[in-house]
Amino acid sequence: MDIDLKKITEKVTQKNFYIRSINLVFGTFLLALNYNLFLVPNNLVTGGTSGIAILLKELFGLSPSIFIMASSILLIIVSYLFLGKEETKRNIIGSILYPFFVSLTVPLASTLLQYLALDSMLIIVLIAGIFSGIANGIIYKTGFTTGGSDILMKILNKYAKIPEGKAIFSVNLVIMIFGAIIFGANKFIYALIILYLNSQLIDRILIGISDSKLFFIYTKKSEEVRKYILEDLKTGVTILEAQGGYSKEENCVLMCVVPTRDYYLFKETVLTIDGSAFFVINDCYEVSGGVKRRNLPFI
Repeated sequence: MDIDLKKITEKVTQKNFYIRSINLVFGTFLLALNYNLFLVPNNLVTGGTSGIAILLKELFGLSPSIFIMASSILLIIVSYLFLGKEETKRNIIGSILYPFFVSLTVPLASTLLQYLALDSMLIIVLIAGIFSGIANGIIYKTGFTTGGSDILMKILNKYAKIPEGKAIFSVNLVIMIFGAIIFGANKFIYALIILYLNSQLIDRILIGISDSKLFFIYTKKSEEVRKYILEDLKTGVTILEAQGGYSKEENCVLMCVVPTRDYYLFKETVLTIDGSAFFVINDCYEVSGGVKRRNLPFI
């Protein structure tokens, strides 16, 4: 039996929409405040369009909030043209909220900086990394993103067949190297510390500390779930023959590895296909071979 994946995706997207939207607003506000409070004043380049904005501010005096706003609008248009309507809908709310809050929090950050007596760069970096991780963790848990350079990575993945993880890591590394050239090697090390704290906290806020989750799924709609994994999620799946210990009923168990960032979408979609599906989910620390889509949680 064929299933309407588009309709299922829309249903998952609408689930707890208002609560998730509130969390998205809070997480985005916290991320923007952290940016203006700690990253911009201390020239900490952690990659993405936010990092480019700090570089342009130093080189040409361009306001970071103006650049982020302009680049976000441009990237929404690019996303619609190259990724389509559905993918753009997932990015558009965060893409608008983040530059809006970056502009909104500039005066707030300036006021707060007058009362913050932080004379240690290491303390500033630790606080920035913690705030960044908490904010991004809240945002990712909502199922939305803040758009930005992530849109470019998805385009590279779709058309150049470059894995998203490698694309994000490579581009952000180049941006950070430019930051090191302009602001010095110390700022590069500080930026790495922030990214490390950011990635660790994102994983902890979602559901664990690994970058992947191993799913064992027992479902009576195994064919529909298998089709979703292969055709929509575009990752591998293994079918294991199984027998119920009590009922002695013959069936199968689907085993697949899912990136942590896709945990929410994957779990809720499978439950939408089969509300009585039984899960066993484990942290997955290493995967060798097979088909696995990788995502690294860099900004």
